[in-house]
Amino acid sequence: QVQLVESGGGLVQAGGSLRLSCAASGISVSISLMGWFRQAPGKQRELVATITTGGTTNYADPVKGRFTISRDNAKNTVYLQMDSLKADDTAVYYCRGLSKRQYWGQGTQVTVSS
Repeated sequence: QVQLVESGGGLVQAGGSLRLSCAASGISVSISLMGWFRQAPGKQRELVATITTGGTTNYADPVKGRFTISRDNAKNTVYLQMDSLKADDTAVYYCRGLSKRQYWGQGTQVTVSS
């Protein structure tokens, strides 16, 4: 059974930082396309960042230069370091794993106060 468990969300002031974690079980983050998505109230879920099996990273334009996706294969965990946070980054953040099919975590709330 595949599980993706996000953690690290919370309330932070604009300009602050948070690091999200996505702990995976039943799926190996090293051989899966892993990504972070977010969904703000009243909006569609959107891509934030991805990391391929080869380590190539990709970012949505609004977060380029501020967010960093990474993974720790030994811990089977993917991270999203978020710096210089803005009010527009407020959303529920979801981890997604893609390996034959896609899997989603339950999400973690990030709220940035202006």
